[in-house]
Order: sequence, then structure tokens, then C-alpha cells
Amino acid sequence: MRVNPLRIMKLKSGPESAGPVVYWMSRDQRIDDNWALIHAQDLALAGGRSLRIVFCLAKDSSQAGPRQYDFLLKGLAQCSRKARSKNIPLDLIQGEPREILPQYLEKIKASFLVMDFDPLKINKSRQSGVLDLTNISTHLVDAHNIVPCWAASDKQEYAARTIRPKIHKKLDEFLEPFPGLDAHPQEIQAALFDPGQVIRDLNLKHGPPPVDRPAGPDEALRALDGFISGKLPAYGEQRNDPNKDALSGLSAYLHFGQICSQTAALKIQKHRNISPESTDSFLEELIVRKELSDNYCHYNKNYDNFEGLPEWGKKTLIRHLKDQRPYLYSLDEFEQGRTHDPLWNAAQAEMVATGRMHGYMRMYWAKKMLEWTADPCQAIEMAICLNDKYELDGRDPNGYTGILWSVGGLHDRPWKERQVFGTIRYMSFGGCKRKFDVHAYIKKWTDTGR
Repeated sequence: MRVNPLRIMKLKSGPESAGPVVYWMSRDQRIDDNWALIHAQDLALAGGRSLRIVFCLAKDSSQAGPRQYDFLLKGLAQCSRKARSKNIPLDLIQGEPREILPQYLEKIKASFLVMDFDPLKINKSRQSGVLDLTNISTHLVDAHNIVPCWAASDKQEYAARTIRPKIHKKLDEFLEPFPGLDAHPQEIQAALFDPGQVIRDLNLKHGPPPVDRPAGPDEALRALDGFISGKLPAYGEQRNDPNKDALSGLSAYLHFGQICSQTAALKIQKHRNISPESTDSFLEELIVRKELSDNYCHYNKNYDNFEGLPEWGKKTLIRHLKDQRPYLYSLDEFEQGRTHDPLWNAAQAEMVATGRMHGYMRMYWAKKMLEWTADPCQAIEMAICLNDKYELDGRDPNGYTGILWSVGGLHDRPWKERQVFGTIRYMSFGGCKRKFDVHAYIKKWTDTGR
């Protein structure tokens, strides 16, 4: 077996059969560098079985719309072609997994099911719903994190400083090169699909339109190579300047699993001589901060609401509930970018137009929603609503964690006390002005939005 057994969680044992091993692809939408698919192939080869991939395309109950489904389906089309070249069919089935996946497994007489680890409630619920209705052996594989979430820690970590040493201690064990995926010996005919036709069949009536951005594992690797060759040296000094093109642009690809952190980390480590400081800064975000987000969402079911905040954050915000808010805006006013603050409006315009927002502006954007809503519960709810509707990387542990960090001090510490915020870290227009040319940023996205 080619996969570290600590990356695998055995959920159910079922009767032996000669049917195919099925990899239920969900969070990790790629063929190469995918521990879950490698494990599924190992199981198939060991038993002389065929191997299939299935993807359940459900109409998401969250804010996902045409923008997100377009990006997802273009990536899956790439996966389908690549899998076909390996004699592995990728079956795209439509509907809620609990309703359609057990029927699919029964129809093809599957012998084994391998699933992606996902810390979010909706996907945990979908997986448990499927398991309740099938009796075949099932394994869960964390192919998303470098150090598997359950191996990094068995509890919710307080901050980056508490999880960092635990992750670093195990990096040598898990940050290893990927074995190649073999062409499977049992050849099965596989049908390809047209992403545009699937989108039309879904008949998504609400949500922002797709953005002009290439999708899929091939494009993700190109983005990574472009970052290493052109932007990595400047990342350390310029990553917090929204006017500089110093970020990797990998967030959407990482969210959809079109590339994994491990692939990026292995490649970037080889170029550490370009800029040690930038490399270390990027790997801190890619590994420690990203895996801290998974830890939080996995161990705290309230990751998307006020109750998920640390006790000190909840207490300070409750003490300041009756503070006078300088402005109060509705969700529609936020969505349309009609606040008094041109910098906030520009950040909203960037997100609406492109499906992404610069990381530094994401913090400012969410913190101002705390300041301009009636209470922190409303601020969290509105921020998640807009983030998940417009961002390509919405509905992600990083997004939920970032919003709760901004609004309620998650993974942070108390700062100087002030109105509304209490001791939550504060950000202001003036502070941004001292860090970068706010007027250039405002002009760029105000002009874009016209």
C-alpha cells in the first residue's frame, strides 16, 4: 500500500465481493497527487477489482451559484479526461448523495467505497447519510491536508501557536512525494460530459455569473509555476498590499481540490533559495494557517456562527452590544457596495467582479461589517452570505475561520478596548492608508464596477 495508514480512517467493514472499488470524489477534484484515489486504486489492485470514480452533483443549499458550478464543472471535465486515460471512468451523477449514491453503488455492485475527508457540516451529513444506507466497506482519506486533520490534533486548537509545533513535528512523516497513479488494468468505457450542458441542465436561476478565469488541475499547476517564477520573491514584503500582484492566486484551486497543499509545498520548498523569507511566509499560510482552519471546523460545529467564537471574544462583544454604531447597513446595501466608505465599496466591487478579494482587504471588509451592523451575529451572517455567494473559494474552512477571526477574535488575542469592537483587533481606513495607496485601489475597482 502506498498511502500512510494514518491518513486513512476505516469507517465500516462490509461483506467481501468482486465488485468495483468506488472513489467518491468530492473535496479533492483531481486525478494526480490524490491520496484518496491512490488508496482506492491500491484496494482495487490488491483484490483484482475494477476502479471507478463518482461525483455527486447536488444543487448546493448554500449561496453557490453559476459562478462556482462553472468553475467546478470545467475542472471535473479535465479530471474526467485524465481518468479516462488511466482506464478509470468518472461518473457524474446528479442529486443529493443520500438519495442517489446508495442506488448507484447497488447498481454497479460496488465492493468498497473511499471518501474524501471534509470538515464542513453539510458534507459530513451527506457522508453519514450515505453510510446509513449502504453496507459496503468504507474508508475516509484526508487528501486535502498535508498532516491529516485527525493526526495533527485530536481537539480544537486555540491558535496557530498551539497547532504549529504539532504540525511541524509530523511534517517529515507526511510531506512526501506522491507516487504516480497507474493505468488501471481493468479497462472500462467511460463517458465524457460537456460542462456547459450540465450547467444548463442544472437551471441555476440565482447567483452571480461565471468569471473569466481558467479552471482545473492543469490551470492550477500553471498558476503555481507562475507564482514561483514571478511572484514568490515579492510575496514576503508585498503580500499585504492590494495594489501589488504578489499573491499566488491558488485559493480557488485549493478550495475545489484542483491542486493540493502538498503539491504546492513540495514545489515551493525546492525554490527556497529564491527568497527564504517569502518561502517561509507562504508555507506558514499554506500549511499551518490553512490546516488550523480545518481543525477548527472539524472540531467546532459552530464554525459559522457567534457561538463558535472564543469565550473572551463573545464576552467583549456582548459587553459592547449597546454601543452606538456609526452606521447601519442592510444586506442589500452591502451587496451593492453602497456604504459611506469607498475603500469598503471597492473591496466589495473586486469580489463581485472577479470572484476573489485580496486577503488583506478581506479582513478590513469583515471587520467593518461588525462596525456597521446591529450586532455581531448579524455581521457574521451577512459576511458569510456575501462571501459564499461571490467568492470562488466560498463555503470553505478558510472563509469561515477568516470571518470569525475578523469579527470575533478567533485564533487571535485581546487588543486595546474601543467602542463596538471591545477588545477585538481593530482596522481602519487610516490604518490601510498608511500601508498602501488606498486611492489607487479605490480607483481601480470603482472604474471596474462602472
